[in-house]
Formats: sequence, C-alpha cells, structure tokens
Amino acid sequence: MSVTAIHRYPVKSMLGESLPLCRVDQHGLVGDRGYALIDVETGAVASAKVPRRWAGLLDFTARYLAEPRPGDPLPPVEITFPDSSVHRSDAADVDGTLSAALGRQVRLSTTAPEGATFEELWPQIDGLAPQKFVDATTSRRDEHTGEAISRLELAASAPGSFFDLSAVHVLAESTLQRLRELAPDATFDARRYRPNLLLGDDVDGFVENSWPGRTLAVGEDGARLTVSMPTMRCVMTTLAQSELPVDAGTLRTIAKHNRVEIPEMGTWACAGAYADVAAGGEVRVGDAVRVT
Repeated sequence: MSVTAIHRYPVKSMLGESLPLCRVDQHGLVGDRGYALIDVETGAVASAKVPRRWAGLLDFTARYLAEPRPGDPLPPVEITFPDSSVHRSDAADVDGTLSAALGRQVRLSTTAPEGATFEELWPQIDGLAPQKFVDATTSRRDEHTGEAISRLELAASAPGSFFDLSAVHVLAESTLQRLRELAPDATFDARRYRPNLLLGDDVDGFVENSWPGRTLAVGEDGARLTVSMPTMRCVMTTLAQSELPVDAGTLRTIAKHNRVEIPEMGTWACAGAYADVAAGGEVRVGDAVRVT
C-alpha cells in the first residue's frame, strides 16, 4: 500500500490543496483546518454539514501563501471566491467580503471559540446513523424538509484547530472502487470524502474496517498513525463541488452496504478511517504504508 495523494484543507469546509509532501505533527497535517469561519449570529463554526446554510463554502478554495511550520503562527491563506476573485486572509476587509459572498455575517478565525460547536444535518437515509444518537443531539430541524440538525461539540485535537472528531482522515482507493461496483451510476470521487491521505492498495473492499487499533507506518522514517475508528459519513459527501454534481446516491450506497458497529457509539455508515498521530514526520506521495 502507498500514499497516492495528500490533501490539506486550510479553511474548514472550503476546497483545499493537493500536496506532494507535508509535515505531520502530533496534531495532524500541519495547517490542516487551521482556519474556519465563525457564524457571528450563533457562535457556531461554519460547516457544510448544514447544506442549506453553508454548502456554498465548497465553492471557495483556500491555499497557504507560505508553508505552515509546527509551533509557529499560521501564515496567511489565499481564498479564491466563486466569482474567481482572490482575497487574502490578512486583508482588513476579509470578514466583510466573505459575509457578503455567503449572505451571512461571519468572521475568519484561527482560534476556536471556547466550547466551540458545529451543526450537522441528518438526511433521511436509512442506516446512516444510530437514531438514538440523532434524537439525543437534535437542536432544531430544517425549516423546509424537517430533517434533524444536531449541534455538536467541536472535538479539536489542539487549541485553535477545527477538527470535528479526529486529526487525520485516511481513505483507501479499494473502498472507492468497491462503492463504484455497488452503484455504478453514482459519482464516487475521493474529493467528496475529503481525506488527508488517499492510499492505493491491491486489496478488495472496505479495508479500513479492520484498521482500528492498528498503526499505519508511512515511509521508512515518516509518520506513524494509530487508527481510532472508521469514518462515519455525512451529508457533505452528497454535495456539489467543482464539476461533481449533487448525488445522494454516494451516501445512500454506503449506508446500505457498509454499516459498522463502533464500540459505545452504535452502528454507522462508514467509509475510510480516522487516526491519531503516534509519531510525527514527513509524508510524501509515493511513500509505502505498512499496517502493523
């Protein structure tokens, strides 16, 4: 198995960067989800997991203007807007410009608010998530569809980062290939799933299901990642971005064919795996990956 692509997302829920190499420290890919938009009205971290409010974030692309360094303040990012205009994160009017483009007042931040939360909509797809969890966390409902929306605590792995649950997300190409076989008419593209590391392999099926508790050793002296759990999939995988259309079939297929029991959390529709960093290092496209 080997690393076939590396992705970093400087601003949460925006499109990001494809990199030939990246530094990984104890908090994940350095600079990943380093910035986010804060909804001024609610105080929540903006996430495209509530599509009616924030799906437009996937029309923006962000990249760092300099390579982030572990332990240093984050460098500015350059954000390309849907109209192709380009704006810097350190511009005096960036909050107003983003607010105007999104139709909602936001501020760009590198610091997660105390007790930061985000919202997540649960589309009406059988088998997506444990109903008990959805019921217990629902804070409101979509005013048009009635679908439940949860308000969840942001489980950032380090002060000032904006991860929903885990520092690193890995996805095997065999999982995408199996999904394509199961639903040939759906558009299974790695970009929908926003992995940090896309891994090529010569196995079949949902290989990540067997990884929790195991370690991914990347390269000879690279990062060591301890897999914590399968990745629970959400509505973001169905949204339009770049040339990819809206496609609920991408999530419905996972919910039908790969529901995984996660200890103490119930059964979820999963594809990919979350991991914590056991040892930092440099990761390069082409690095061999061993599962130990």
